[in-house]
Amino acid sequence: MDPATTTAAQLQNDCETESSSVWSWWPSWRPTSMSLLKTTESKILACIQKDLWARFVTLPNQDRIWTLTLTNKVVRKPAEKVPKTPLVMVHGFGGGVGLWIRNLEALSRSRPVYAFDLLGFGRSSRPPFPSDAAKAEEQFVNSIEQWRQSVGLENMILLGHSLGGYLAASYAIQYPSRVSHLILVDPWGFPERPQTQTQEDEGQGTQVVKRPPLPRWVKAIAAVVSLFNPLAVIRAAGPWGPGLVNRFRPDFKRKFEDLFDDDTMTQYIYHCNAQTPSGEVGFRAMAESLGWAKRPMLQRVHLLPPTMPLTMLYGARSWVASSSGDRVVQIRDQANTEVLLINEASHHVYADQPEEFNRVVESICDSVD
Repeated sequence: MDPATTTAAQLQNDCETESSSVWSWWPSWRPTSMSLLKTTESKILACIQKDLWARFVTLPNQDRIWTLTLTNKVVRKPAEKVPKTPLVMVHGFGGGVGLWIRNLEALSRSRPVYAFDLLGFGRSSRPPFPSDAAKAEEQFVNSIEQWRQSVGLENMILLGHSLGGYLAASYAIQYPSRVSHLILVDPWGFPERPQTQTQEDEGQGTQVVKRPPLPRWVKAIAAVVSLFNPLAVIRAAGPWGPGLVNRFRPDFKRKFEDLFDDDTMTQYIYHCNAQTPSGEVGFRAMAESLGWAKRPMLQRVHLLPPTMPLTMLYGARSWVASSSGDRVVQIRDQANTEVLLINEASHHVYADQPEEFNRVVESICDSVD
């Protein structure tokens, strides 16, 4: 049978299978497992030279959050023994802790750094998510708060990328006393979806709604997101799934090619997303379409305390428009809010320009203490 025909047929089966949570024969058809994800991630984390503590943090409901901790064990002078505010890093949609490999060690030079797989993603537990947008968001945010309590952090510098930025903002609104500084990196879900996207009529003054062109992989996912879970096609492709990731996300291999001369990073992305969909289901519940949130964060960002410092980092070449950051500045009346562009960076700012990203984030962290 032609692979394309097989993929199309299995896509429908995947939708039905995911809806009914029946996974009996799928694991044997898809070349993935949590064990393979663990092995691939271990290869990535082996690049870290410092002491790394990797473990599952168990929440009160027995869900487990896969967590990395890096600390600086340099002996300090007595006057310097006041602990630095830890940095907590939250990845984006379809990602995991392995994507921070260019950042973790550098950012942990002066303070503890924590990174975890969001509930429903990576190696964390994959529970069911509700189909209601507010309830799905609440489940994500509650898991972050329960994780904080379980780890024992009083407060933190909270950094979120893409979907992680949306959830970090939501968390900071609900638990402002726990966030010393909020850093949002190319955050998803901020602008309201425009009712129309018309070109300006000559002499009519019709407002033009513009944003950077979407990359091919975004368009491909958007084409099926209304009917299926966003990454169902990867699972439906079975043995062709890793090839699809390589085809649509060759940039991930390029971003890390000096660390790995093989498909390690694209294999990591595949294994993160070929497992039972969970957080992906939660994301679909919150998304109007791939690029827009049902509950846009611009409608709620005014709920952040005016005294909470907020920095928004955007890739100058990203498909996420930095105009949302400018709007946040207006909403907060410029109070403790800064928008920064990282040149020569796309959506994955931390991997495209890691040195500049690390420098900016480290500077922000130093301003907290």
